[in-house]
Amino acid sequence: MNTFRHVLVTPAHTTSYLQAGPEDGPLLMFVHGWPGLGSTWHYQLGHFAARGYRVVAPDMRGYGDSTIHDDPADYRQELIVADMIALLDHLKRGRAVWIGHDWGSPTVWNIAAHFPDRCVAAAALAVAFGTLERGWDGLLAVVDRARYPEDTSPYGQFDYMAFYEKHAKRVVSVFDAAPGNTVKAMFRRGDPAVHTRPAPRSLITRDGGWFGGAPTAPDAPLGSTVLTERDFGELTAALTRNGFGGPACYYLNHQVNARYADAAPGGHMLRLPVLFVGAAYDQVADLCSPTALDAMRSTCPDLSEATVTAGHWLHMEAAPEVNLHLESWLTSHVASPRLW
Repeated sequence: MNTFRHVLVTPAHTTSYLQAGPEDGPLLMFVHGWPGLGSTWHYQLGHFAARGYRVVAPDMRGYGDSTIHDDPADYRQELIVADMIALLDHLKRGRAVWIGHDWGSPTVWNIAAHFPDRCVAAAALAVAFGTLERGWDGLLAVVDRARYPEDTSPYGQFDYMAFYEKHAKRVVSVFDAAPGNTVKAMFRRGDPAVHTRPAPRSLITRDGGWFGGAPTAPDAPLGSTVLTERDFGELTAALTRNGFGGPACYYLNHQVNARYADAAPGGHMLRLPVLFVGAAYDQVADLCSPTALDAMRSTCPDLSEATVTAGHWLHMEAAPEVNLHLESWLTSHVASPRLW
């Protein structure tokens, strides 16, 4: 597959993005999460470009070759959604199918809720609708209190997000101390043990910080089930150049993000085709919680669901299976490409 990099420059922001596939093909927009790049969608870009789709994967603000903003408020969802709508305008397209992962998922959910006329359909991997985009209320509603009692683990598996809010500069300094080690520590395959023990990210405050309170991430072997050597090189180079400061700011806007989600014209309903693909061994977006998908199931009447036996980075670890679910949904539940 030939993937070409392009840049959209506006007075407020520069968005770098990858693009492939026929120019007149139906448009799929892939939105990455923390701490990724547009290139982490390469398994999907190649697969769908070969099937006649136009595929686009931006580096989100704070990442890669896109603008690195200094103010944490510049990473609130309202502005990130505006970046994506500006990119859609730049591509001279009216609508697209939007597909997100991790922090890309709330961006896709917000696009679907605030700009349904620009969204043919919405798909998200790992992060369900009605959770992260709604701030702490949405997150805490899906904590399994049988595993994480409120008196001893008030934030459950999202404890690391609370630690960000209190110690953002410290977290960034630890990640920045050895970016390659941080990448290797984060991009790991799924482990069934997540169902029988507390998620490591639920213990960050107790341990005094990431990696047991150490000043840097340990040097672990490359998780080749998830990362290729090229993936590792691209991620490490970008995060070494830019630092983790921008990506960390995504975690510092829960309250304003919740207000933005609440202001969507249609409330908390998505009345277009929706696909959720969950990861069975995701230690944070924990599908074992009895309430994990309740909000989405009650607010998305045209919902399709699938689960793959992988960890959080399912679009890399289990790419063929994820691609199969996306393709099946696109052909069976989404309007004919001739209509968008």
